[in-house]
Amino acid sequence: MQIGRYHLPNRVFVAPMAGVTDRPFRQLCRALGAGYAVSEMAASNPRLWDSVKTTRRINHEGEAAPRAVQLAGGEPNILALAARFNVERGAQIIDINMGCPARKVCNVAAGSALLADEPLAIRIVEAVVEAVGQGPDAVPVTVKMRTGPRPDARNAVRLAQAFVDAGAAMITLHGRTRACGFRGAAEYETIAEVKAALHGARRVPVVANGDIQTPQQALDVLTKTGADAIMIGRAAQGRPWIFREILGFIDRGEIIAPPSLSEIRGHLTQHLLDHYQFHGEYSGVRTARKHMGWYSQAWHGGQALRERFNQLESAEDQLALIDAWFLEASDRTNSCPDEPFIAAFPSLN
Repeated sequence: MQIGRYHLPNRVFVAPMAGVTDRPFRQLCRALGAGYAVSEMAASNPRLWDSVKTTRRINHEGEAAPRAVQLAGGEPNILALAARFNVERGAQIIDINMGCPARKVCNVAAGSALLADEPLAIRIVEAVVEAVGQGPDAVPVTVKMRTGPRPDARNAVRLAQAFVDAGAAMITLHGRTRACGFRGAAEYETIAEVKAALHGARRVPVVANGDIQTPQQALDVLTKTGADAIMIGRAAQGRPWIFREILGFIDRGEIIAPPSLSEIRGHLTQHLLDHYQFHGEYSGVRTARKHMGWYSQAWHGGQALRERFNQLESAEDQLALIDAWFLEASDRTNSCPDEPFIAAFPSLN
């Protein structure tokens, strides 16, 4: 698996998710098997480059290569400037967001709204490639997109071909249209069509995304679409070990046992420590609450834990609560902390 000049260790990727895939989360997912991770969507508007939010979103300090930044915007020249700005600060791959369906993004003619304006979408890719994707030090430019503006106007095949002709080094396709949002089920036929269309001179990696929640689904999607890789988004929230589970199954047909109680405790504690350090205690304590919600949503007693966790105002208190809860959980299940944790609650599998 390769993006431009960068070789990747495997074909299971972390999707960029605003408010989720910050540096601590990306690093955790990569430590647990993900072969590639893209930053949260960052603003292309120069007036926002020095904001706390954008500065954190493009922070890749200590992160393994290749370091990828996703940019959102609707003006070719501004996106080109933003791409150069990020490359100067260490970005090694630039990803263009044409997939976000959020109203506040689409209302400014960015994200998946661009799919309805094909000439503009193509000019954006051309401008960014011209800015950073040419010459001996070319930075690969990739595009994450949806299948079209709405179900009766799926134009992903035509756009993907045009993007590759413009210099895109990879296409990631979410199996829904802009109008679908996250409703209904993702469809993979369009992804298969895009993969089939990008052959010969247009051959670049195609990545399938959308509704992949289990190792079995991952293999099924790869088989149905012929995609070169898959990208996992919401299924990794609170379950970062999903990457090693998928890798074991698609590469070796192996079913990886769920993590043990002590292993989950270790991953969660390290994630929180990195999260507090990265965001600072005030913001870190508050933004940790959503991660705790995702981790604990399938746990016996998870709701009560979340309610207590969300009331705490210090990192020390949140960590102490986690320690106490895991000790109690070991006693409740009468199980060894090193046995698979989810297996203690079969109904939650």
